[in-house]
Amino acid sequence: MTRPSAGRQVLVAGVFLAASAAVAFLGSLASIPNTDGGWYEEAAKVPWSPPNWLFGPAWSLLYVMIAVAGFLIWRAGATDTAAQNRARGVLTIFAVQMVLNLAWTPVFFAGYPIVGKPAWWAGIVIIIALIIAVITLIITASRHSKTAAWMLVPYAGWLLFAATLNAGIIALN
Repeated sequence: MTRPSAGRQVLVAGVFLAASAAVAFLGSLASIPNTDGGWYEEAAKVPWSPPNWLFGPAWSLLYVMIAVAGFLIWRAGATDTAAQNRARGVLTIFAVQMVLNLAWTPVFFAGYPIVGKPAWWAGIVIIIALIIAVITLIITASRHSKTAAWMLVPYAGWLLFAATLNAGIIALN
């Protein structure tokens, strides 16, 4: 089997980076107004809650790693023909986790001023589903690209950490 052309690989890598950047940007639209001077700043948080400034750099690094992992999964299943990607099932899981990732921030942050505490409960349900999706992605991706799977491990760890922050908001407020 031969790999897709370099041009096609660059294009697809750009698509994965653009998708991750879009999720990051849309999430920031929901979180920034509610963190800096918003309800999150005033909410009681668990003692291990990091300062707000840390979330941007941490998520930026994770989104780049997510995009690269997605590209590596795609490339591992791609051929130089028009045949379907052999990793399409794994790529579907990748897409599901991206949608869940995109949903959590607006539901948790922007949802609270609209519906109150039920937004936090919806957030915990979404982040648990997201954790399950990412762990499933890591396991299934490892069949195609061990590097991609390992690149997703910090993401899973951060999501587990974020889930404790979400649960802490529920418990303390």
